[in-house]
Amino acid sequence: MKKFKVYKLKIDQSFVRDISTDPEDKAIVVAIINMAKGLGLQTIAEGVETLAQLEFLRQQGCDEMQGYHYSRPLPAAQFEQFARARSDKVLALA
Repeated sequence: MKKFKVYKLKIDQSFVRDISTDPEDKAIVVAIINMAKGLGLQTIAEGVETLAQLEFLRQQGCDEMQGYHYSRPLPAAQFEQFARARSDKVLALA
């Protein structure tokens, strides 16, 4: 990792999938997030499908998350509508 210009560490969905029920996966995810923080890297978790996964990752300080919890894959036009709607909600909260 020191030889490459890495700024973000991705947590594979195979570890995220069972973090609510598998203590080993939970420990691996915590270790990845802590290692990334120690190295000054951001973390992104893929495969987030449930609110419980999302909340656990937030509690651990995961920087970014992606997965079906937010949205299934969308065609470009639908993604634009989705992104605009989320942007409008964020602006309304500010």
